[in-house]
Amino acid sequence: MPLITSPRRRALVKAALAALVTTPALTRAQTPEATIMHVRDASILRLPANAEAQKQFESSAARAAQPGRWNARAPLPFPRSEMASAAAWNGRMHVVGGFGNLRVDRAYHHVYDAAKNVWSEAAALPRGASHIGVASANGLLYAIGGFIEQNRLPHEDAFAFDIAKGEWRTIAPLPRARAAACVVNLQGKIHVIAGASGRDIRKSVDWHEVYDPAADRWETRAPLPDPRDHAGAEVLNGRIHVMGGGFDGSNRNTDLHHVYEPKSDSWEKRAPLPTPRNGHATAVLREKIFVIGGESAGKVHGQNEAYDGKTDRWESYAALPTPRHGAGAVAIGNAIYFAGGAPLAGTTFLTSANEAFTLG
Repeated sequence: MPLITSPRRRALVKAALAALVTTPALTRAQTPEATIMHVRDASILRLPANAEAQKQFESSAARAAQPGRWNARAPLPFPRSEMASAAAWNGRMHVVGGFGNLRVDRAYHHVYDAAKNVWSEAAALPRGASHIGVASANGLLYAIGGFIEQNRLPHEDAFAFDIAKGEWRTIAPLPRARAAACVVNLQGKIHVIAGASGRDIRKSVDWHEVYDPAADRWETRAPLPDPRDHAGAEVLNGRIHVMGGGFDGSNRNTDLHHVYEPKSDSWEKRAPLPTPRNGHATAVLREKIFVIGGESAGKVHGQNEAYDGKTDRWESYAALPTPRHGAGAVAIGNAIYFAGGAPLAGTTFLTSANEAFTLG
């Protein structure tokens, strides 16, 4: 169930937030460096001694001729993790839900303006959760499913946020409850693929359901060939790519990479992900799919690998300076922004770090 705080812990959280959040919009000059917080104890603000040993940077993929670079940007207003994904619209990144401030079912909704390098707070989710699937389409931000307890008890609720009006509304619920699913916008319809289901025992699923905003209803499509959760997905050249992920809440990760062809409602395999992992983030930049961060057994990944659909090949790029998983990431303009996440394997620590990757 959601984490219960003692009066002492609540006081510590209040003090921490007072130090971190001073205005609705935080400028780079006003914000402190990225901070760390323990998911259950606000007095723990440093990573354990073994943190460095968990960091993974090396990739088996060929090194790109121009590996790019990372720069620190304004951090989140406070540490957050397990958002599972983020979405962009009109030059802004929306990060919703997740772990934060001693709870695992937050309804937070922070918005990052990439041009101004500032964060602001938007209308909170109608229902707090972690591992929510998000996507944007036609001026709306969709938030679908999620866990309402720590990595368990997924729900079926779905919501749409009118970005111009700043208002959420309830839409038709998922046909089957799940969390940690892949959610993408393909031609104006919202595809929800794979994820985790089950109340007491988490089970990876292969489900593929599509939401039609015009009709406010769900339809079923060809399932993913291999069930998994905490995978990454992007649309490239009119097709959906699903990469990596884990199985049944265990430490078994996969390098599987499947592509969905909407015209034939079918899946095919593509070149496998060089570094198997789950909880990674994805974004499309210059017609390539970048897969960044993630975790595996006792490891937290900084690998930054990109897939070229024209050649069916992967290359490695500059590694994420602060390896983490469960973050939100989007491409805006010529950069990928990677915000929040867990800097250790598992769910014990959260960070407010926000870093931007550019190819130069």
